[in-house]
Amino acid sequence: MSTASPKGRYILAIDQGTTSSRAILFDIAGTPLKTVQAEHKQFYPQDGWVEHDAEEIWWTTLKVARDALGGTSPGDVAAIGITNQRETTVVWDRKTAKPIHNAIVWQDRRTASLCARLKSEGKETAISAKTGLLLDPYFSGTKLAWILDNVPGARARAAKGELAFGTIDSWLIYRLTGGRVHATDATNASRTLLYDIGQGRWDGEILDLLNIPVAVLPEVRDSAANFGETDPDLFGARIMIAGVAGDQQAATVGQACLKQGMMKSTYGTGCFALVNTGAGLAPSRNRLLSTIAYAQGGKRTYALEGSIFMAGATIQWLRDGLKLFKASADSAEFARKADARSRVYMVPAFVGLGAPYWDADARGAIVGLTRDSGLAEIAKAGLESVCYQTRDLLEAMADDMSAAGLGSPDALRVDGGMVVNDLFCQWLADLTGRPIERPQVVETTALGAAYLAGLGAGLYASLDEIAAQWRCERRFEPKIGDDERDAKYAGWKDAVSRVLTHRTI
Repeated sequence: MSTASPKGRYILAIDQGTTSSRAILFDIAGTPLKTVQAEHKQFYPQDGWVEHDAEEIWWTTLKVARDALGGTSPGDVAAIGITNQRETTVVWDRKTAKPIHNAIVWQDRRTASLCARLKSEGKETAISAKTGLLLDPYFSGTKLAWILDNVPGARARAAKGELAFGTIDSWLIYRLTGGRVHATDATNASRTLLYDIGQGRWDGEILDLLNIPVAVLPEVRDSAANFGETDPDLFGARIMIAGVAGDQQAATVGQACLKQGMMKSTYGTGCFALVNTGAGLAPSRNRLLSTIAYAQGGKRTYALEGSIFMAGATIQWLRDGLKLFKASADSAEFARKADARSRVYMVPAFVGLGAPYWDADARGAIVGLTRDSGLAEIAKAGLESVCYQTRDLLEAMADDMSAAGLGSPDALRVDGGMVVNDLFCQWLADLTGRPIERPQVVETTALGAAYLAGLGAGLYASLDEIAAQWRCERRFEPKIGDDERDAKYAGWKDAVSRVLTHRTI
């Protein structure tokens, strides 16, 4: 390991997520020393709309960062790494640093009609070829267009260079640097629907199609790079921001999936599986996304990704909506009481379905209820829905990788808040038919941001040095047979078919 100077013993990772802002202080070995977290509000102005207060995100982020640094001299912090909920869109005034509208969250579906119109005009194929993405309201580009269309005067102001667009990473960089840096990294840019991931640049044709002025866009940098220094008034000294990545790409680095064919899945609000496809793009024939896994030294590494919108959020709904248990951590014990023979299925399409269905208009359902079904069976169905959706992604990935001559991944490395639950991990192994590897540090999203910051600050010599630090805490092997697994999965596919607004299965 590279020897850090006495002023570089720690790395501060900022992990700004969909429901909370968190800061974790790591040492150079990747050991978390202190974690501080603060929730922020969710706003639902209309059916399918989801918003955040970007100012609240900034203040909660600043608070947790200060609290995580409490008792630590800022001079001992070598760098800050930022990871963030991707696709969530903020537009702000460059002079005042005030947002002109609430942040539109990645889950938001308000631009579904715009995406449908562009599809009907035959635009999706060309856009997908450049961006690796599908025409779906999930991504930032149409959200940005909506803000420019619906906030009076916004489009004219954006064209004059008075406004700035960014995903949450850009918003935090701007505020942390006192407005001196308007930048993003390649992974976040790759999720905007505006960025040509093969060429590594904003695409003029797509910008013209959505009537987005280039003046509003941030500069794109590597994931491990210098993103400026913090305003000294924030932490008592300037600290370099040296690593930035969207949350799922950061988790890919934190899980050390740094070689072609390695695969991870993160279980937070949503579930996101990525498989490293190396230096080349692997086209998907299963409606998966091609994306940038990370960029370093001017070189891009790519991945295939499948996205599930509702994972931990499904457990939150069971807790808060149905009030089945008081804490999410109680979900496994509650579900354990269910009849093992139950064939109740929950399809958590509360904000549509992601990969491989991509049905923005699908809505949730619980099917298979009988007179002996109870609350425990519903809780079990909720947990199992995350496992079944994971299998959907893994089946698609295995097919795409085989078609591209990349082989099929074996074990699945998992992380995120849900995987501290042993029962969930075992069900995941049983229902996907794959070994599940849980690392010693399950909050690998923040860890990946810390590693990228350490790489950008010169604390690590290479990605290989980072990979050598990964440790498996426990491996879960499948315990049920193929026949039982496939029969259960067939029931899931039938349940999904009942909520789709267009047939994909």
